[in-house]
Amino acid sequence: MVKTDLSQKHCVYVWPDGIHVNIRLEDDATRKQCILVLIGATADGRKELIAILDGYRESEQIWSKLLLGLKHRGLTMTPKVAVADGALGFWAATRKVFPEMREQRCWVHKTANVLNNLPKSVQLKAKSDIHDIWQAETRETANQAFDHLLEKYRTKYPRACETLNKDREVLMTFYDFPAEHWPHLRTTNPIESTFATIRLRHRRTKGSSTRRTSLAMMFKLAESASKKWRRLRGYEQITLVVQRRQFIDGTPQENAA
Repeated sequence: MVKTDLSQKHCVYVWPDGIHVNIRLEDDATRKQCILVLIGATADGRKELIAILDGYRESEQIWSKLLLGLKHRGLTMTPKVAVADGALGFWAATRKVFPEMREQRCWVHKTANVLNNLPKSVQLKAKSDIHDIWQAETRETANQAFDHLLEKYRTKYPRACETLNKDREVLMTFYDFPAEHWPHLRTTNPIESTFATIRLRHRRTKGSSTRRTSLAMMFKLAESASKKWRRLRGYEQITLVVQRRQFIDGTPQENAA
């Protein structure tokens, strides 16, 4: 559906999402359709709809097809980081198609997954403790808060702690990028906020009549929404990211002499 030439683009950051909708078949039966969407932030800090593809589930195979399509359209420079939830299909595909791309797990999704493994009486305090991790100004402070949370909850709630701890490294990736970009990198909000409206619009139509019309409607809605997207905060810093400048706790370091 998106066929623009990517040979002159550098998608520095990408946010994937899978939108599940119902479609009506010829015999009036319904079937789930999964529409995969990829938004990218280019070297000038602008967000763009990069790819949209449909399938029946978020499998490694369909994500690989989407990502390989980017290369076919001329994308030669690997994005620096992808921000997504723990969907295994997407991550398995990226490790094969773009093995150099860094991974950042979404803190909002991860928080929800952790809280689901805790009793309601504990969730409010645990949410605050998790917040202390990803809002920390330095990786060291974040790791201290992380260790404190594990020590506090591990004995009674080992499953919740394991849910958080298993993705520890890829939850901290954002510290290696400009601090101005952290609000864009810690969560999938750049794509979630856009497609929340699109999901609502699709539900109101009670599904599209065919797979093709459903995909076309999603594309038109996304294209319309993209006109309101704003540049990344501190977009000037993207130049340093492209130049492979090292960042420590969000601050650029001087290149070695």
